[in-house]
Amino acid sequence: MTRGQCRAARGLLGWTLTDLANASEVNLNTISKFERGDNTPRPSTLKVLQRALEDAGIEFIPGNGKGAGVRFAHGSETPILR
Repeated sequence: MTRGQCRAARGLLGWTLTDLANASEVNLNTISKFERGDNTPRPSTLKVLQRALEDAGIEFIPGNGKGAGVRFAHGSETPILR
């Protein structure tokens, strides 16, 4: 997951940084610094963040020459609220 994908996923869900921190149990400052490009969290932390977003209904699209992205899983535009 890239920092852009993280921000885009939160945007689709209408989540704040605090919402993602609560859903993932990852420190708010860690997420904020990641999204700003100030640091790269450990791979295990990125997995936890991505899993929280996926559990809320986001699907991650890998870069395939056209760039990585995110969308609602299964065509759903109804986020799973926590």
